[in-house]
Amino acid sequence: MKDFIRIGSGQGYWGDWQEAPLLQVNSGPLDYLVMDYLAEVTMSIMQKQKSRNPNLGYATDFIPLMEKILPIIVEKKIKVIANAGGVNPLACVEAIREVAEKLELKGLKIAAVYGDDISSDLDTLISQGYPLKNMETAKDLTEVIDKVTSANIYFGAQPVLKALQKEAQVIVCGRVTDTSITLAPMIYEFGWKLNDWDKLAAGVVGGHINECGAQSSGGNFLAGWEEVPDMDLIGFPIVEAYPDGKLIITKHENLGGLVDERTIKEQLLYELGDPKEYITPDVVADFTTIKLESAGKNKVLVKDIKGKPSTEFYKVSISYSDGYNCIGGLTYVWPDALKKAKKADEIIRKRLDRLGLQFDEIYTEFIGYNAGHGPLSPDACDQNEVILSIGARGKSKAALERFSREIIPLVLTGPPSVTGFGGGRPKVREIVAYWPALLKKGIIEPKVEVIEV
Repeated sequence: MKDFIRIGSGQGYWGDWQEAPLLQVNSGPLDYLVMDYLAEVTMSIMQKQKSRNPNLGYATDFIPLMEKILPIIVEKKIKVIANAGGVNPLACVEAIREVAEKLELKGLKIAAVYGDDISSDLDTLISQGYPLKNMETAKDLTEVIDKVTSANIYFGAQPVLKALQKEAQVIVCGRVTDTSITLAPMIYEFGWKLNDWDKLAAGVVGGHINECGAQSSGGNFLAGWEEVPDMDLIGFPIVEAYPDGKLIITKHENLGGLVDERTIKEQLLYELGDPKEYITPDVVADFTTIKLESAGKNKVLVKDIKGKPSTEFYKVSISYSDGYNCIGGLTYVWPDALKKAKKADEIIRKRLDRLGLQFDEIYTEFIGYNAGHGPLSPDACDQNEVILSIGARGKSKAALERFSREIIPLVLTGPPSVTGFGGGRPKVREIVAYWPALLKKGIIEPKVEVIEV
């Protein structure tokens, strides 16, 4: 057993800084590189891509990234775990295999973790007595079944662990939890039992700290962002994990960024519901037990984490089509920028009423005044410029198309001093809504497949 392992974060979401993974593997010692690509709406986007091309449905920019780092991780024996597989991990693995062959990397084992995509199984599951009720509204999925665009189970660390046990060096996952790709290496390296709840909870906390990339190492840092050095070369976080469940959060010394108790606290509170019950498929972690201590420059000790047994359910992330929206904007400039923008909003609403169009909602923000904090925004001052941002949503695509034609005419038929209309008429887009549900474990099992180059 190793004394400790270093698990570095390389991506916090699909579209994160592409240089980060390369910097992580090049700038210092690392045992694992973990990358999180998936959000709820991402699955729907990938499902649409796969429907147009059966060889797509994964994070395509993961492949050129792997072409850059594969030779390095092979040389340094770094394992890569990423949920970049989206709704098509097998196709993603095939694309990586082609890259590995091109680079003549012999003996590389690549694993696909899949089976989470249940979009084609929904009717069967419902007929078998699993209604997949909405966790927030208690409605049955049958109400929107014909509009579903994606449905994925959140698997935990166990299928990733199986891939590690099969000696895979690159593991491409579908919809596994964000925390599981950091937890699985700890279970594998330290031989943790799958009912050692405190240690599993520690691994989940480490995964939560890692999952959003540089948000733990000085990025998006509210408490002291001006103190963060060399943000242009920011180092992503590294979890140094120990067999007893202790964690030290750090970064490569030669990169920018900042790791201290404040940056870690901000990330620990990110997307947190009940802090006593952070529920994952592997364990329920109690975030109120976490203790933080400074362990030196850019080092934070995380310890004393407690966990409880996991629940009998998997969470299921379902997306469905819920109408259309259209959002457009115009920029009004000094003097009286806000007054002009408010008058323009009044004009367009009266014109829409006169047309008799029906929408579920029309919503206006005045960017530069109240878009960030809404009614909590301070009293108006004389802004140099304000962007009128107005959007509508509804079930009728034709009504939204008509709405899209009512914004640009304000340039010559509304208040003066308007600019920012070079983008033309705004587009009508499909709304993808979220349907969270639960499914008992054991009904659907994850799959693991390993190929060797």
